[in-house]
Amino acid sequence: MTFISRILSQYKDREYFTEMRKIAIPIIVQQLMFAGLNMLGVVLVGQKGETSVAAVGLAGQVAFLLQLVHFGIISGAAMFTAQFWGRQDVPNLRRVLGLCLMLALTASLVFLSLAQFIPEQILRIYSKDSEVIRLGTNYIRTFSWTFLFTAITFSYAFVMRSTGDVKTPTSVSVGALLLSTFLSYSLIFGKFGFPEVGIQGAAIAAVIARGLECVTLIILTYAKKSPVAASLRQLTDFDRVFFGKVIRPMLPVMLNELFWALGITTYNVIYGRMGTESFAAMSIVGTIEQLAFVFFIGISNATSVLVGNRIGAGKENEAYTYAGRSLGLAALGGLVMGLVIQLVKAPVLSLYNVSPEVVQNVSNVLNVVTFFVWVRVSNMTIVVGILRAGGDTRFSLFLDGIIIWIVGVPMAYLGANVWELPVYLVYLCVMSEEFAKYILGLFRFFSRKWIHNLAAQV
Repeated sequence: MTFISRILSQYKDREYFTEMRKIAIPIIVQQLMFAGLNMLGVVLVGQKGETSVAAVGLAGQVAFLLQLVHFGIISGAAMFTAQFWGRQDVPNLRRVLGLCLMLALTASLVFLSLAQFIPEQILRIYSKDSEVIRLGTNYIRTFSWTFLFTAITFSYAFVMRSTGDVKTPTSVSVGALLLSTFLSYSLIFGKFGFPEVGIQGAAIAAVIARGLECVTLIILTYAKKSPVAASLRQLTDFDRVFFGKVIRPMLPVMLNELFWALGITTYNVIYGRMGTESFAAMSIVGTIEQLAFVFFIGISNATSVLVGNRIGAGKENEAYTYAGRSLGLAALGGLVMGLVIQLVKAPVLSLYNVSPEVVQNVSNVLNVVTFFVWVRVSNMTIVVGILRAGGDTRFSLFLDGIIIWIVGVPMAYLGANVWELPVYLVYLCVMSEEFAKYILGLFRFFSRKWIHNLAAQV
């Protein structure tokens, strides 16, 4: 049997694709709506000029940092909930949900306080443009009230996915995004009888939509008597021993996301200090990348559930096989997505009302994205879908949270401040981190040392 034949034989398992579709497609739909409507939001804000784009992008960095902290907490918890569900251990699944809610809400309160009391000082880290900082300060003070709602919504949604219920949180999230987009358009431009409040309207719309999303998801969860529908007593029914056993593997995941988030924040500080045009360009690139990555977010999250369920059920060889299939799908899909980016680049950029310099910067950065997207989505699948599902959190911390500081941040600093490169070549310097992660991640995957049955240890 030839090498290619052996590879193709790995993708004849109907059960794998059936389960992958069941979990991945609703996530992809949700992410597609989120990324598409987020891009539309930036296009709407962009009609007010590149200063407004930079201001919203600047304020969005605070929310992005919190989102990554939440992701570290919740994906760390999901390692356990996926394996507990594989063993049908609902009481422990609910205890982990309670722990997750406690940690996520604590993080949200910290970020909410910072956004309310010292927003200007935070935004000055990213930019020296006084008008950008003024607009961004007003925006983040309003938008930061969404932090409390997202802590609750994300916690319930991720644990529900671990049990295979992806449709409920996806449907609620899509509805909230549609509402947010409608309200943003109405409030930014003063349509349908609403007052015209400029970019502040986008922040108000987000608070209303996120609040309704949270309430609706909670109501549906308990009305359907979901496995996640825990009582307050069940959510708080964990002692010091249980807390210690769960938090030890979770802590590297949370540190991983914190270190990675701080690294990404450092990249954005570097872009911001290269000028408003550079930061506006990278804000636009970020929305396009979100849209390009939706398929792979679905693959990595579905892989995490499938692999975690099988490890929890004691099927380690099957978990390894499923992980390898997903890694192959991600790499192939990344190559195709690179070509798609080139095909749609020109018509997408025509939607933005920004200067020719910003458009050219975005175009050049997207050329770099095209060559590296397959590496980046492979790394996402390795870290989120494989290593964390297997409980290999310490190596995941090194791979995702430390390499960025050893390779990526120094290269970005040198590119911007020593070599004085344009923003698209600074972005190329950043991609050196992704290549290093990919090589090390592949070695770890093939070693099988990432497979740990956490559920059996609690």
